[in-house]
Amino acid sequence: MTPLFGKVALVGIGLIGSSIAINLRERGLASEIAIATRREGTLARARELGLGTSYHSDPIEAVKDADLVILCVPVGACGAVAQAIAPALKPGAVVTDVGSVKGSVVADMAPHLPAHVHFVPGHPIAGTEQSGPDAGFLELFENRWTILTPVEGTQAQATERLRALWEAMGAMVEVMSAEHHDLVLAIVSHVPHLIAYNIVGTAADLETVTQSEVIKFSASGFRDFTRIAASDPTMWRDIFLTNREAVLEMLARFSEDLASLQRAIRWGDGDALFELFTRTRSIRRSIVEAGQDTAEANFGRLPPRKDPWNEAGD
Repeated sequence: MTPLFGKVALVGIGLIGSSIAINLRERGLASEIAIATRREGTLARARELGLGTSYHSDPIEAVKDADLVILCVPVGACGAVAQAIAPALKPGAVVTDVGSVKGSVVADMAPHLPAHVHFVPGHPIAGTEQSGPDAGFLELFENRWTILTPVEGTQAQATERLRALWEAMGAMVEVMSAEHHDLVLAIVSHVPHLIAYNIVGTAADLETVTQSEVIKFSASGFRDFTRIAASDPTMWRDIFLTNREAVLEMLARFSEDLASLQRAIRWGDGDALFELFTRTRSIRRSIVEAGQDTAEANFGRLPPRKDPWNEAGD
C-alpha cells in the first residue's frame, strides 16, 4: 500500500500511540515513524518492540520534517507540548491529538501552533484499561469511531487526509464541533467512568463489608465497574478537569433521574421501574446491532477453562 504520509511523529507511546504505530508499520501507512516520550524506560521498550524507525526523548527532534504529528499525551499536557514543538513544525504539516476532550485541547494548543500547519484535533473512541507501549495492538480501532474536530479555517484537504488514515486503520470517522464532541462524550464516556470510580470507591470504604468480601463475592456488574475504574488515573483526572462544564451538566441530569428512580423504589412503583428497564434494554440492543459490542453470552467473555484432571470439581 502507498503510504498516506511520509514521516509521522508520535509524541507519547501508550496504548493509543503504540496501536497507531503498529498500524502505521503493519499496514504501510507511513514511510517513517518517529517516536518521542520523556521516559527513557518507555522509549527503550518502544525500541525493543520495533514500534518506530527513530526514537527521541525530545519531541522537538521527533517532529522535524514530519508530515503528520500526533500528540498521544494526557489532555492536560497538550498545550505545553504544542508550545515546545511549534518552532520545529514543517510548513503544511497536519497536527492532531487523540484526547477525550476537545474544547480544552483546542484552547490550549491553537494559540501556540504556527499558521503554516493544519490543526485537526481528533479522538479515537477505542481503548482498554491497559496502558504503556506493550498494550497496543493492530485491531484496536477496527469498527470503532474516531471523531475529528477541525478548527475554523482548516483546509478540508487536511481533514480528509486524516480521515483516510483513520479509515485505513479500520476506524469509522465522524466530523463535528469540539463543543458538541465534549457534550456527547460527557454522557457516553466521562460520567460512566466517574460513576464507576465512585461505586468502586464506595465499596472499598464500606465499614460493614470487608475488602476481601468485595473481591470474593463480586458479581458481574461490579466486576465491569472495576474494569472501567482501572483506567489510567492521570488521563481521567485531566479529562474531568478539562471537560468540567459538560460533565457537571450531565451529572446534574443524571442526579435528577437517579432521584426519580430512588422514589420509584421507595414507593414500590414497579411500572416505572419496568418502563425504564425496558427502554434501557433497547439501547443495549441498538449498540449490539450497530456493531459496537457483542450479543454473545457474558459479553463475549470465554468461560473458565475446565481442568481435565478435575472435571467434577473435587
